[in-house]
Amino acid sequence: MEFWPEFLANSWGREFVAGGFGGTAGVIAGYPLDTLRVRQQHAGKGSAFHILRRLVAADGPFALYRGITAPLASVTFQNAIAFQTYAILSKAVDKKAGVDDPPSYAAVALGGFGTGAIQSLVLSPVELLKIRLQLQNKSNTHKGPTHVARNIFRTQGLRGMYRGLTITALRDAPAHGVYFWTYEYMRESFHPGCRKNGQETFGTMLFAGGLAGVASWICCYPLDVIKTRIQAMEGPYTGIVDCFRTSVRGEGYNVLWRGLGTAVARAFIVNGAIFTAYETALRCIGQNGDEG
Repeated sequence: MEFWPEFLANSWGREFVAGGFGGTAGVIAGYPLDTLRVRQQHAGKGSAFHILRRLVAADGPFALYRGITAPLASVTFQNAIAFQTYAILSKAVDKKAGVDDPPSYAAVALGGFGTGAIQSLVLSPVELLKIRLQLQNKSNTHKGPTHVARNIFRTQGLRGMYRGLTITALRDAPAHGVYFWTYEYMRESFHPGCRKNGQETFGTMLFAGGLAGVASWICCYPLDVIKTRIQAMEGPYTGIVDCFRTSVRGEGYNVLWRGLGTAVARAFIVNGAIFTAYETALRCIGQNGDEG
């Protein structure tokens, strides 16, 4: 028996593959803005445009894609697991929903919360490598994610790779609950009945996905700023509370929202791309399965 036809015959197999397509589309669509967001959160001075101009002038346009290898290499698996986990958890939470019925909005939020907590185990070390690479310049010696990972393992061990795991989980669990709830609510609002028949338009996918990304980032953004600062270097922070106090004491409460505009713009583009690619892949896989 061939592997792929059997794999895609199951709903969890289709969710896994479609999630991988969605994740890849999201990384490619939004990575330059992600680099600007990280630099705004860490550096502290200058608008997104000023940082962009200075970065491109000093290191060239490809500096905007520095560190993309780590998330791109892992995103297919990471996003595939996230969408598959969400599908399983949201169905498991809603015992009343039939096999072909969509889960309730409460189940969607709880399934998203659990998905974010689980995903942080994979995402935390990937984001650590990505942030270290995004913040380097030509004077740094890092040659890529493998080189950074080797240096961290050599000096700090496995614990160093998971620096920032707690704050990542605190960010991702509620953010994913808001993320999936917003998407499901908005797609049904834009196209009533689509949660059951799956016939929403590309515009619905794009805008519902984009708004879901914006909502999830706004609700967790201060935690993301703290996470970036903790993962950016081995010091000087001893933990989450110390990072929060030190940052606010030195730069005021506005520091917790620094780079939000860039993050929101990126979130709309990335998550519109993710859900459009995800839903489109599900349709294509379903159609091919029906034809087979």
